[in-house]
Amino acid sequence: MNSTAEWLHRRLPELVEEHGVVGAQIAVLADGEIHDAVAGVRNTVKRAPVTSGSLFQIGSITKAWTATLVMQLVHDGLLDLDRPVREVLPEFCLAEEAAASAITPRQLLCHTGGFEGDQWFDTGVGDDCVEKFVALLTDAPQLHAPGELFSYCNAGYVVLGRIVEVLRGKPFHVVLRQRLVEPLGLTDVATHYDEYSRFEVAEGHLSLDGPTDRPMPGSDAPAGSAFAMNARSLVSFARMHLETSAYDAMRVEQVRIPDRGSSGGWGLGWTVHDSGGFGHGGDTMGFSASLRLVPEAGVAIALLTNGGGVAKLQREVFSHLLGELAGVRVPDLPVPPKTPVPVDADKVAGFYRSSAVDLHVTPAANGRVRVRHEPKHWISAAGMTDGERGADYTTLRDDALISVEPQGSSHAVLVLCGRDEHERVRWLHHGRAAVRV
Repeated sequence: MNSTAEWLHRRLPELVEEHGVVGAQIAVLADGEIHDAVAGVRNTVKRAPVTSGSLFQIGSITKAWTATLVMQLVHDGLLDLDRPVREVLPEFCLAEEAAASAITPRQLLCHTGGFEGDQWFDTGVGDDCVEKFVALLTDAPQLHAPGELFSYCNAGYVVLGRIVEVLRGKPFHVVLRQRLVEPLGLTDVATHYDEYSRFEVAEGHLSLDGPTDRPMPGSDAPAGSAFAMNARSLVSFARMHLETSAYDAMRVEQVRIPDRGSSGGWGLGWTVHDSGGFGHGGDTMGFSASLRLVPEAGVAIALLTNGGGVAKLQREVFSHLLGELAGVRVPDLPVPPKTPVPVDADKVAGFYRSSAVDLHVTPAANGRVRVRHEPKHWISAAGMTDGERGADYTTLRDDALISVEPQGSSHAVLVLCGRDEHERVRWLHHGRAAVRV
């Protein structure tokens, strides 16, 4: 047996058991061959085992597929990434008219559109659900001017999905299947919730007691709510990106991502890692997925899971395989400095708003500040770990804070972005930008 395949089959079940992961599926492209392995169960109540044909939601990795469809529009001469979205979607409106009239598809691809993007409008699962979602963005406020800052924006990718629909004349899930799933010869893929009944689909778990019964809204599909597949299918998509130059522009860095411990930039639908290669992660309710590609080594790795201690499993798998197969070292997770530098609370303390979560920052003892997360809907609440009291943060760098105690499996990092006329921090960046108000 190939040494990679041998490691996968031996080590994945051990890691699933060690970290209390519900179920996992992995596929690796190396030396031109795809190897896969499975472990765990699809449902902790029914105990049905994960198989190589089981489907898992891939969450925001869907954005790389959406971006690929957008690039096909560019190749076909149907879309200019640097012209306003309004030229394709005249009805596109936000709370600030100046922003809505200026935002471009490139900025949506790069998460630099600047409007609050965690909008979870449930407009059903019909063929018009994406259109209805975009129509509800009229009250979405700006966090910053278009192009000014990276701030992860799910709603921006729903707008991109609507552009795909308008220019192709078909619902997003139909275009996705006709222009990517079928040409790639993939069969173990569900592009829409209505297709789940045809497959053996794993269920997401927020606890080990049983699966969650709260799916993400189907209208968020272009950003990653419903797309499901097995790991081998995801690696087959990655293989296309490694074996053709047609989409190379997608992995060219367009903007730096505020450094929360994994330094890199953002391309057109991909995270571009300073440590090597590019990829994307994805989380939905109870699912967590990771995809990493290293073109120089011809390597792609997809890991799909459905609950439990996923973060530690992901880190060990990718640290080993990227090192062995591609010579890529996964950076160490940030930890608080041994000799803390006091936080300038006068510059940091305040109230910061975003559509997913509000952040309350107050002075604390020993030169620290206390940060309290206030989730604004049940989707963001699922990921909150600091409780009502909040958590103490100390200085990590001149432009970043780090939690004194681990928040889950690692120490949380908040990046301090921009300054106002009083030299106070304008945005606290936690993947999204939360703006001082």
